[in-house]
Amino acid sequence: MRLISGKYGGRSIKAPSTFKTHPMSERARGAIYNRLHGAIEGADVLDAFAGSGALGFEALSRGAVRAVFIEKDRAAMRTLRDNKALLGCGDEAVLVQSPVYSWVQRQGQLAGHSEQDELWETPLFDVIFADPPYNNEQFSTVALLFRLLKPGGLMVLSHSGKGEVPSLMGKVVVVDNRSYGNANITLYRKEA
Repeated sequence: MRLISGKYGGRSIKAPSTFKTHPMSERARGAIYNRLHGAIEGADVLDAFAGSGALGFEALSRGAVRAVFIEKDRAAMRTLRDNKALLGCGDEAVLVQSPVYSWVQRQGQLAGHSEQDELWETPLFDVIFADPPYNNEQFSTVALLFRLLKPGGLMVLSHSGKGEVPSLMGKVVVVDNRSYGNANITLYRKEA
């Protein structure tokens, strides 16, 4: 698996050796980034259900200032650590081993608490990638991620297309929905 563009463009990264993840095709990733073209430079990015981290590392490659990778699977987390080292990412890549649901709940509880101010100045992101396992898409958890979007922020959801996508919350609207092989990509925007 290789990164497409930017400072890490053309470099290969590892994929987890587990059946619990489904690496996104280069074609689908390329299409997503073509759609996001101006939103990544200088962005804070969340890569939920990170797997290999290809979406978040591609964001860092294209100029995101920080990417937080959330992954619960141990094998996938080892791969994320290897990929971070392989690319030479520093503090701009934050790896968190946790179920996404637990991590989102914790962010809501910690927001505004002074002991967390150093680590999390704000729990909001410009771009969120949500790529849950297709055999357990966890749309109720994905819906919670909308809370972490900044006004004007974008969320990219990769899903099987077999179930209902998450209900929209507040000022979140669907701006695009496309299929790439077995991946269905829905793009949401949080209105300002």
